[in-house]
Amino acid sequence: MSTAANESLTPLPPQQRAFRWRDHASLWFSLGVGLLVMQVGAYLMPALGTQEALLAIVAGSLVGAGLLGWVAKIGCDSGLASAGLMHAVYGRRFAGLPIVLNIVQLLGWGAFELVVMRDATVAIGRQAGAMAAGYWPVLATLLWGGVVMLLIGGSMVRLVRRLIARVALPLVVLSLLWLSWQFLALAHAQGIEALWTRQGAGGMGVLPALDLVIAMPISWLPLVADYARHGHEGRAALRGTWLGYAVANMWCYALGVLVALVLPSQDLVTALLLAQGGLIALSLILIDEVDNAYGDAYSGSVSAHSLWPRWSVRRWGFVVALACTAFALVLPMHSLEPFLLLLSSVFVPLFGVILGRLAFGAHAGALLRNARGVHGLPVVLWLAGIACYHLLPRVLPGMGAALPTLAVCFVLAFATRPRNATE
Repeated sequence: MSTAANESLTPLPPQQRAFRWRDHASLWFSLGVGLLVMQVGAYLMPALGTQEALLAIVAGSLVGAGLLGWVAKIGCDSGLASAGLMHAVYGRRFAGLPIVLNIVQLLGWGAFELVVMRDATVAIGRQAGAMAAGYWPVLATLLWGGVVMLLIGGSMVRLVRRLIARVALPLVVLSLLWLSWQFLALAHAQGIEALWTRQGAGGMGVLPALDLVIAMPISWLPLVADYARHGHEGRAALRGTWLGYAVANMWCYALGVLVALVLPSQDLVTALLLAQGGLIALSLILIDEVDNAYGDAYSGSVSAHSLWPRWSVRRWGFVVALACTAFALVLPMHSLEPFLLLLSSVFVPLFGVILGRLAFGAHAGALLRNARGVHGLPVVLWLAGIACYHLLPRVLPGMGAALPTLAVCFVLAFATRPRNATE
């Protein structure tokens, strides 16, 4: 099968590109909002003080979303999906390994999103006086899996421009505003000054917390080019992705911290339901959560198509969505989370090398056309980066792992890239 027949490895032509900066911003704000993000925000407490937690949230969101926007610009400038960027940097034969790892990661995260949506649906149903029977979790999983499969059958571009930008985004912003107002009122009643100056209990430093905040935007790095390639202009893709995701990430992490401060004994979903109007607000956020599962399924289908182009992206999308639903029904997701985080650590050095090779004027399309079977030096840097990521917490436990590993891989990849990389 020739590369020209492979949509994932062929630059998207200008006439098929529709996204402006507002489309990028709407998409990535919507993808940045999620119950899982709020839950991770709540994990920062009580180890950190309030001001330390907010410092980590703002800095981590700006840096993480900036990296996301940078990869978006490369994807938009080249017109290549993430699989194409991996082929260009690591070689045509070797790229299959990170692509397969990405598909495995996306299947896991897609299943995890369905589990989060299922648990929230059951909690909402119980709050409303329904869903007491044991079969409701299965039905809720099948329901949300069916919704993802229905969306996969349509056009991704139309979904972003019509459903997300015009309908889902305004509703989820109103929900976040309402919940923020309710919990700020609770904070004011409990003494907002005391909460603001509250000290941490210890057990986590600011740099490891920064790692935790950056983990969310970094988890989207293998997906961002799949969407950004549909943009008209690279700088607009960078600005829109950066702004949209940074605002959403800061807001959701901060809301998670706020909930943990004012209702420390409650789990997140229960705490949100306790707020006045929380049932409606949580329901709207839950509906918006669908696009996270859709994003995993769509990007998984693009990656799978790059390996087996005889099946279309849409056909692969149905297969990936069905697999995510099946995994959500049978896998012990809480024990699977460490494995998913382990897989995510693979992509920090992977994209550190990609950024180092493709940043500052390198032409990914030209590198892809000239790609050999295996590009030895980028492969070595990636593998060394994985080792660095896992060794750093043991050697320097207070530094975090993501940013140092990313920086080292980027610098070494940039310093060793071929001289003709920008030609």
